[in-house]
Formats: sequence, structure tokens, C-alpha cells
Amino acid sequence: MSRFHEEIREQPDVAAGLIEKAGSVIDAIGARYHELGPRGVVIVARGSSDHAALYAKYLFGRRNRALVSLAAPSLFTRYASPPSLDGQFVIGISQSGESPDVVAVIEEAVRQRAMTVAITNDPDSKLASAAELVVPLHAGPERSVPASKTYTASLLALALMSQAIDPDDAFGDALARVPSSMAGALKREVELDELAPALSGPRAAVLGRGFNFSTAEEVALKLTETSYMLARAWSIADFEHGPIAVVEPGFPVLLVGGVGSVQADLQGIAARLVDYGCHVVGLFDGTSSPPGLEAALVHDSGLPEELTPLTLVVLGQLLAHRVALARGVDPDQPRALHKITRTW
Repeated sequence: MSRFHEEIREQPDVAAGLIEKAGSVIDAIGARYHELGPRGVVIVARGSSDHAALYAKYLFGRRNRALVSLAAPSLFTRYASPPSLDGQFVIGISQSGESPDVVAVIEEAVRQRAMTVAITNDPDSKLASAAELVVPLHAGPERSVPASKTYTASLLALALMSQAIDPDDAFGDALARVPSSMAGALKREVELDELAPALSGPRAAVLGRGFNFSTAEEVALKLTETSYMLARAWSIADFEHGPIAVVEPGFPVLLVGGVGSVQADLQGIAARLVDYGCHVVGLFDGTSSPPGLEAALVHDSGLPEELTPLTLVVLGQLLAHRVALARGVDPDQPRALHKITRTW
């Protein structure tokens, strides 16, 4: 068993541990947020953590009615021209806590006296030292180069923060069910063999929308990292504004989504792609999938749409692992990649 696969399977326990251990710092973040009343949220991250930031853009926007922006780190480093962060809530996400450009944004936010929070798996990292408040992920060592458990732990940390800012009993109950829902997703692994053949070629599109646009981005990255596929993610809406021109009969497309406000968009794009003769497969959280797909895995977690990225990305990670093995690639050691990437 690869380390990547082992760490995928650790995620329910990591989620349960985070819920158990993070309560005091999450409460402190909620209290500090209400004390300062920030005008908006700015998030800085790279790689998989940037996809967690994209999730937060929808989460804080929908649940907390906050205007969320994703920072451009080069403005703080290469261009030495940081924008004003006055009155902002600035979040840095980095599994290692050692990405220099992420640290630079948080350091500048502190200098400008903005509220700062670090989400990291290393509470002794540079990022943790720079921020006012720190959410340790408690995920244990992540030895595989492709991130798995630190990604879902980052999503869960953000959801816990959202709940602390605007508590809701139903959402709180759903958060408590996340570990068991992730464990349920792991039990569906063998069924992913029906989807893998459609993703055996050198390219693929991965489509999602809303909360699961971030899931599409993360699954595409995992396919690229572990299997050397040129996998590209798009929001369904953006895909229909131009990139759909790339499809042709036999073109592989993976759809990712749950029930909720964007379900009709998934059904609509699925029908178009099936008509074009594409190899369309899907990962869905809910009770049904669009008709006509070559293969689909439907996992009904019972979670609200806002939390379905936590189950769907587990299925996406498992799918990427199986595709990598089918292509004869070691998913633990992607070529040209290192666990910590230092960018400025």
C-alpha cells in the first residue's frame, strides 16, 4: 500500500481529532472576529491549500456573507507593493507553514495590524510564528508528496471557523458527522474501478461549480501529480464560456458535485457532453447522477452542500490513486516535485 493511500484512509480519524482538539482556538477566532468586525476576508495559499482557499471563498461568502478575496503573493514579494489590508481578516494556509510567499503576506498583514490566522500542520512553523492565531491541523506527518489529509483538515478548519463566526445548530450537527461521512466514502473505493478507464489517457477536464469547484480543482491536481495527466479543472459556467470548444468524441470529462443550488448545472453540462460523444464519468454526493454517463459513483453522505467537498475529495483522491496505479506511476513520489515548495 502506498503512503498516499494510507494517508487517504487516515482522514476520518484526522477529522475527528481536529474537531476534538481545535475548539479553544476556533472559539478564540470567532470572538476576535466579532471584536474587530473585519470588512472582508483575504486568504493566501499555494497548491492544494489554494484550493482550500477557493472553498473558503464560497463558504464564508454563503454562510457568513463576507466578501472574500484570494491574495496575489507576488504583490507582497516580487513587486514589493502590498495592497492595504486595513480592516481585513487575513488567513494563511500552508500544510508545512514554510512557504515563504504565504509567510510574507501574513507578516505584512501583522505589520498593518490586520487580524491574522494561520492554518498549518506545523504549529512551530514560520507561518504559525507570524500569525496572531494558529489552527494546528493535528494531521500527523504527511509523507506522501501529494497532499490528502492536510487538505481535508484545512477544509474542516475553515468550516469550523465559519461556524464559530455564525453559529447554527444544524450546521454544527453536520460538522460532527463529517468523520463518519468520510469513513463511508472510503468504503466505496472498489466502485471507482468503473470510472478509472475513462481517465487512462493523457488529458482530461474536471468540472464542478459552487462549493465543489474547489473539489474539481483539487482532483484535477491529484490526477496531474500522481498520474502525469494534463488534467484541467473549470467551473461549469466558465467552461461553457469558451473552453468547451476543446471537447470532441472520446474526450474524457469528470464531473464532481453534490445536491443543491448548482445541481441543474451539472445535469445540463452532462447532457451536452454526452451528446458530443465525450467519455463522461462522475463523482456525486446525493441520491442520483445525471443520465447517460459512462460511469458514476453516487455517495449520499447526508451532509449539506457546504460540506460535501469533504467527502467528494476523498473519493477523488482514491480515484487518482487507482488511476496512477493503472498507469504504472508511483503516487508517493511524483517526478520533479517536493513536499515543500518554496516560492516567492
